[in-house]
Amino acid sequence: MAPVLGGISDARAYTPRGRSVREGGAAAGTGRAEQRRSPRSSRSQDPFRPALQVLDGGRVTAGRAAGRPGGAARRDAGAARATVTRTVTDRTPRDEPPATAPRPRVTSRDPRRGDRTPPRRPSRKRPRPPRLADPGRRLRLGTALTLALFVAVGVRLVVLQTVDTPAYADGGLADRITTVPLPAPRGAILDRSGEAALSHSVEARYVYADPTRVEDIAATAAALSPLLGIPASELAEKMKPRKRKDGVDSQFEYLARGVDIDRAKEIMALKRPGIGTHRDERREVPGGDLAANLIGFTSPDMVGLEGLEARFDDLLHGEDGQRVFEVGLGDLAAPIPTGYSRTTKAKPGSSVVLTIDRDLQYVVQRILSDQMQQVQGSTGAAVVLDAHTGEVLAQASHPTYNAAAPFPSEPTDREDAATSFIVDPGSVHKPITFGAALQEGVITPDTSFPVANAIRKGDTWFRDTHQANGRRMSVAGMMAYSSNVGTIQIADKLGPDRLLDYQRRFGLGKPTEVGMPGEASGRLLPVQEWSDSSYGSVPIGHSVDATPLQMAAAYAAIANDGTYIQPHLLKETIAPNGKRTPAPEPETRQVLSPDNAAALRTIMEAVTTVDDATGLAAAVPGYRVAGKTGTGWRLVAGKKQPGEVASFIGMAPAENPRYVIAVFVHSPSGGGGQISAPAFRDMMTFTLRHHRVPPSTEPAPTFTVFP
Repeated sequence: MAPVLGGISDARAYTPRGRSVREGGAAAGTGRAEQRRSPRSSRSQDPFRPALQVLDGGRVTAGRAAGRPGGAARRDAGAARATVTRTVTDRTPRDEPPATAPRPRVTSRDPRRGDRTPPRRPSRKRPRPPRLADPGRRLRLGTALTLALFVAVGVRLVVLQTVDTPAYADGGLADRITTVPLPAPRGAILDRSGEAALSHSVEARYVYADPTRVEDIAATAAALSPLLGIPASELAEKMKPRKRKDGVDSQFEYLARGVDIDRAKEIMALKRPGIGTHRDERREVPGGDLAANLIGFTSPDMVGLEGLEARFDDLLHGEDGQRVFEVGLGDLAAPIPTGYSRTTKAKPGSSVVLTIDRDLQYVVQRILSDQMQQVQGSTGAAVVLDAHTGEVLAQASHPTYNAAAPFPSEPTDREDAATSFIVDPGSVHKPITFGAALQEGVITPDTSFPVANAIRKGDTWFRDTHQANGRRMSVAGMMAYSSNVGTIQIADKLGPDRLLDYQRRFGLGKPTEVGMPGEASGRLLPVQEWSDSSYGSVPIGHSVDATPLQMAAAYAAIANDGTYIQPHLLKETIAPNGKRTPAPEPETRQVLSPDNAAALRTIMEAVTTVDDATGLAAAVPGYRVAGKTGTGWRLVAGKKQPGEVASFIGMAPAENPRYVIAVFVHSPSGGGGQISAPAFRDMMTFTLRHHRVPPSTEPAPTFTVFP
């Protein structure tokens, strides 16, 4: 074992000049040149020598010790170690001579060895050993970093779950949210009893598609087309994926509204992905064409388009609700039980109670239709007013249509003739001229004066059909025979300004605002626009634009002791909670005094009683009737249309009128005069009996036409 250890010591034991002890001895025999090498030069040749000497503890190599016997070898090894130790430990930067100074030569020899010893270097301070890493410090640092990481993660989690939660939740919520409309039940349109529905809604279903879930658009559209009665191409277009305004994929598209419940069940039985149904309503008009021109109709979305459905749409429609909820995706496309859900309940619309009497409306409409069959291509209108209240009890038009299925009809068939039919009223305007003259004292019921067969105004001659041949004629006779000449003479005494004023008082020249949308206003000719012929045409009802309803309201003022009451269709509204709100009070004004109104009614009775009078066909058996016939023409965009407009407006019982009925018939080929008076008679007869009005107890007065 000694040689092995000696070999290790020999390998690690270095002299200050970088050689082992054995090598040092060999070098001594070669000369002193090696000893003259500077310490700096030797040190630079082996930079690891000092460290190895320190690690080895300054021991000499075993090779050197082995060359000497016994204790001498050990002594030499010890001396060598001492020399190396001193050399390494004593050498410091401070002890080194300056680079410019010569290094001292060392020539001393070891007395025991007989050879030269390495030169002694100045003693230096032993360097500190390298500082080893501290495991405790490393553990503390690692623990601190780990805790910092956990704190950062914890803070981020808190921020995500508290501060940023709404943003992240909303970002994903849009992909899961589905909105289903909840249509508000539309209010009903009721007749004056408040019980009979003229138009109301019934429960139905709407069919919708979720374009994001429809798998085979073409096949789905083909399967639904025969059930919905909609072309497959139209359905396929609605099922195509599309973006909403906010950029999100649309998940709801209407396919059909108002689908019958049984039909909806058939659709759901197909089990087509992305197709669903939900509660809806469908508008029904029980009477079909009953008051259709008044009621109008709605769109499939329950929006009023025409008539009273459009006029009172805000009241009838209510406020739609909606259900917003989360649904799953793919095969789990169903509401999530614990997901987001919000339901806004729909607020039902209010119901509207009209002044219309359903039974009377039906009869008036049927009579008008039957009479109009006598004249092809004609247009007719009939209005029944309560003389004391201004309520419209019936308002019929011809032609008409089925409001339950309105779209195949022509737009002209859907017009309400009573409010949109502009006519040149003709002789039915004469009672307005007579009433103004009575009120202004120009005439009295006993007035009479000579009447010629014709009178000229400007370049126009106005003639009478019942010629007086210059004889004196009573005002009752002028009314009975509809004398143009006598009426113009009365108007000459009245003057154009006062006549125009009374036209306005009787409600001409502006809409009645009865409640119908698109009501025509008519037009009165300002005095400054009168020509010379206007002094003859205006008093007898020409150069005057009016509607049948305006003329009926004017006659109602005569029937109501001279008080004009604005005609109206709305009686009251019924809120969803059952609260009833009466309609606003109609506008009223005094036009004639009661005495003058009564005198005018008596004069007008001559029309239905005097022999050969113009209105004998309008007489109602058992009742006194006051009224007037008329012949004018229809105006469209201010232009006269072919044919003529025949009319009759009357009231009964004449001694105390309850009802006023106006009938207007436009016939392009003529013959309307054979319709209006008989139609009035039949309508008034039913009206009086329907409301159980007692017959007149006294006969009509006897009139003298030519006193």
